[in-house]
Amino acid sequence: MTEGAGLRAGDLPDDLTAAEAGMWQAFRNGSVYDLSSGDAAVDDPHGAHPWGPERSVRARIVCWLLLDGPPALAGRVSSLKLAGVRITGTLDLAGGTVMPYMEMRGCRFDHEILLPEARFTTVRLVDCAVPRLEAARVHTEGDLHLPRCRFQNGVRLTDAHIGTDLLLNQAVVYRDRSGRSIAADGMTVGQDLQAELLESHGEFSLRSAKVGVSLSLRGAKLANPYARLALNAPQLTVGRTLYLTPAGVGSPLLSGTTPARGTRIQRFEAQGGVRLDDGRFGDAIDLERARFVLTDDQVLSLRRVQTPELRFLGDGPQRGQVLLSGARIVNLVDRADSWPGPGSLHMGGFTYENLVPRGPFPLTRRLDWVTAATAEYNPEPYERLAAVLRAAGEDEDAREVLLAKQRRRRETLPLATKFWGYVQDWTVAYGYRPGRAAVWMAVLWAAGTLAFSHAAHPPVNSGGHPSWSPALFTLDLLLPVIDLGQVGQWQLRGGWQWLSAAMIMLGWILATTVAAGATRLLRRS
Repeated sequence: MTEGAGLRAGDLPDDLTAAEAGMWQAFRNGSVYDLSSGDAAVDDPHGAHPWGPERSVRARIVCWLLLDGPPALAGRVSSLKLAGVRITGTLDLAGGTVMPYMEMRGCRFDHEILLPEARFTTVRLVDCAVPRLEAARVHTEGDLHLPRCRFQNGVRLTDAHIGTDLLLNQAVVYRDRSGRSIAADGMTVGQDLQAELLESHGEFSLRSAKVGVSLSLRGAKLANPYARLALNAPQLTVGRTLYLTPAGVGSPLLSGTTPARGTRIQRFEAQGGVRLDDGRFGDAIDLERARFVLTDDQVLSLRRVQTPELRFLGDGPQRGQVLLSGARIVNLVDRADSWPGPGSLHMGGFTYENLVPRGPFPLTRRLDWVTAATAEYNPEPYERLAAVLRAAGEDEDAREVLLAKQRRRRETLPLATKFWGYVQDWTVAYGYRPGRAAVWMAVLWAAGTLAFSHAAHPPVNSGGHPSWSPALFTLDLLLPVIDLGQVGQWQLRGGWQWLSAAMIMLGWILATTVAAGATRLLRRS
C-alpha cells in the first residue's frame, strides 16, 4: 500500500504528535476533541497561563484535515471540533474549499488565521484568542460565528459573503495597523448580523455592507480615540432594523427579548463619530438609550438615510453635531432631551410625516428643536413641522409654528421692513391670529366714536347730507374699501383732521395684515 493510499484509507501519518493523532481520530469520528484541563484559570485562552505541547497541534495538520482529510469512520460524519487546543503556526486556508464542519471553542492561536477567498459550509470560533482574522472575500453557505473571541490585530471581512448569520456577540477586537478594528466593507450577510456587547477598539467599518434581516449592536461599546469615526457605515443596507440599544449583561443573549428582572443593563455607547449616511433600513433605526460621546469635530451623521421609523431616544450629545440633512423618515419617535443644543443640529432637507414623542414634548420645546437646527434663518424646518402638525389635526400648533417662522425671518430683514414686521406681529400676529384684528377694530371704533362725538362737523353740502353719526363716521374711516357715505359729507378742522387721517392709516394697516395672513393660510391649506 502506498503512503497516499494509506492516508485515504484513514491511516495515521507517521510524524503526528500524540495531540495531533488524537485530533486526527476525532476528526474521522466527528467527535469533539477536548484538551481542557478542567481548571478555568488554566483553560482561559485569553489568560497568561502557558499551554504546553500536550495541548498543541500544528496549523498545517489542521489545514490538512480540513482540505484533504481522511474519510469518516463508518456511520459517522467527519468534522473538526476542537476545545482547549493551542494551534501553532499560521492557519492558512486561503483560496481553499473546506467541506467538513468546523468548530473551535476556547482555543488559542499563536498566529493569524488566513481565510481570504476560502469557501466553507459553517465556521464557528467561540471564545478563542486570535492575533488576527484575515477573511476578505470569504464565502460561507451557513453561519460565521465569532462570539467571545478576542482579536488583537483586527478582523478583515471585506467583501465577504455570509450565507446566513454573522455572530460577533461579546467579541473584543483591537485595531490593526490601518486603525480599523473590523473592516467589513462590501460584506453581505444573508440573515442577521449580531454584534451584541461587542467591544471595538478602532474603526468598525461597514461601508456598502448588506444585511438581509437585522443588524444588532445592542450593548456594544465602540471606541476610537485615534480617529474621527467609531462606526463608519455609509450606504449600509439593512432589511429590517438597526439596533443601537441596551442589552442584558450576564444573561443568555436572546436578541430582542426583555432581560430578566435584576439583570444589569449595558447601553450602546460610541466614543467617536457614527456615520450612517445614505443608508437604507427596511423597518427602523433604533437608538433607544444610546450614548454618543463625541468631540467637537465628530458627528452622528444620518444624512440622506431612508427608513420608515427613526427612534431617536438616546442621550443628547454634549459635544459634536447631529446631521439629518436630506434624511427621509415616516415616523420620528423622539424625546425632548435626546436632541443637542443650538448649532449642533442640522436638518436641511430632513422630511418626516409623523411625530411620535416619548414623554413631554411641548410645542415650545419643539420650536427650540427647530431653532437649534437653523443657525441662520431657513423656512424649510418650520414649514415641515407645520405641515406635519396640520396633517395630525393640530391646526393651532401649526399656526404657532408659522408665526415663529415669521418672527425668525423678521430678524434678517432691513430696519424699515423689520419695523413693519413688528407692526404686523403686534396687530394680528402676521394674520395667524385673526381674532386680534377684530379686537383692535373694536377698540379703535369705540375710541373714535367717543372722540368724534365732541368734534365740530359742519356739513360739506348744507342742502343735503345724512344725519351725523360719530359711530358710522369712525367705521367709515376704518374700513378702507367700504363706503358708508359719511367721510365725504363733513368738514373737520385742525386736530380732528389729523385724527381722521390716523384712523384711515390704522384701518389700512389692519386690512393689509389680515389680507396677508389670509393669503398665507389659504396658500398652505
